[in-house]
Amino acid sequence: MNAITSLAPPAAAPALDALLRLPPYQAYSYSYPHKTAYRTLDVPRSLRDAWRDEDRRALFLYLHIPFCSYRCGFCNLFALARPAEDTVSRYLDQLEAQFATTLDALGDHAFARFALGGGTPSYLDVPQLQRVFAMLRAGGVDLREIPAGMEVSPETVDIDKMALCREAGIDRISMGIQSFSEAEVRALVRPQQREVVERAIEAIRVQRFPTLNLDLIYGIEGQTVASFVASIDSALAFAPEELYLYPLYVRALTGLGRISRSDGKRRIALQPEPVDDRLAMYRAGRDRLLAAGYTQVSMRMFRAPHAPAADAGPAYCCQDDGMVGIGCGARSYTRGLHYASEYGVSRRGVVDILDHYLSLLREDFARVDHGILLDGDEQRRRHAMQSLLVKPGLSLSAWRTRFGSEAFDDLPQLRDLVPARLARLDDDLLALTDEGFARADTLGPWLVSPAVAARMAEYTLR
Repeated sequence: MNAITSLAPPAAAPALDALLRLPPYQAYSYSYPHKTAYRTLDVPRSLRDAWRDEDRRALFLYLHIPFCSYRCGFCNLFALARPAEDTVSRYLDQLEAQFATTLDALGDHAFARFALGGGTPSYLDVPQLQRVFAMLRAGGVDLREIPAGMEVSPETVDIDKMALCREAGIDRISMGIQSFSEAEVRALVRPQQREVVERAIEAIRVQRFPTLNLDLIYGIEGQTVASFVASIDSALAFAPEELYLYPLYVRALTGLGRISRSDGKRRIALQPEPVDDRLAMYRAGRDRLLAAGYTQVSMRMFRAPHAPAADAGPAYCCQDDGMVGIGCGARSYTRGLHYASEYGVSRRGVVDILDHYLSLLREDFARVDHGILLDGDEQRRRHAMQSLLVKPGLSLSAWRTRFGSEAFDDLPQLRDLVPARLARLDDDLLALTDEGFARADTLGPWLVSPAVAARMAEYTLR
């Protein structure tokens, strides 16, 4: 089994050649800075002031539903399994209050893309989903006019919910399968059966959503290269427009992170293994998808040839500046300020944070009191990660236009990528090679600043 992986890189990132001698799976740079770098702000800011000088013509709206029918063993998202019905109702009350307050603070604005994430948004029943969509319409958000995605889990999908979501304007459904092997999903502490997955995909396909994304995980206890490729083949039978291949990380306070083994009379927490098979699984999975005609977009994302055109709307990325997050656990990003509620993983931590959110008054939503300020260096590092770790890569001219400086002067370490054969420089573009993509979870932590790394290392996870 893969072992507990720290959220934080070392306070000062080692040289690239030293990192390359380590296993390739150091950390997933989902968004920078990570929530563990957020703190209570010395001086709270009004929401209106936070957004006043931002470009608000094409914002990303994200709604967070932190509820699930069960908590997967690998999950470290802000989520709560099997909440009380009253908790869900009260949460939707607060969601509406926060949304109205945020719209007022934004002033003139437009939303160009929408995502409903979690947790598991499809945990909500039909009347509750209707309430969410009615809230959006009342706020002037017509999902039929903008790209709109939603996350679901197999056991929460049914025909009625999917029909409602498609009618409301959802055009992308993302579902975590993780594996088509029942033994492997059991190893993930995930009570899922293959027939439930197949019924869910059928219910989604009946509604003709333009994009179906399926997530798979590699590195599960007992999994082999052959069994991982078999799961990919099972997924390909449904011709998903997108497939994400995620390496397994076992993180502190998750179900898998709490598993221990007996050694005589002692109980010993599982520790990191020096090597594992994840890199071989990644390469086999990548090659299988490329052979099937899929295009690799990042280390994790692959797009089918029959998928809607990638340039049909704003890129499907909810980590860019200009994201407005609504809900407990949702992050919001301006250029110089990222903010959110506190971050928790354990059930007790999540419940405490959620209880605080449920106690807030409407005027409380009009200020920002927890987050991180990004200076010029942090903004540059963020831009480097977001550009370099996906195709086509980091544009040097775009950097120059945005920051008025040269990328290699601002981040000299970028010069090390080409001689290490992790990237190539073609005129204006610094683009990862195949080996660079395989090392994406090394390169992300390598670009973290010492200041942010120190804040992450000091964070006490709840």
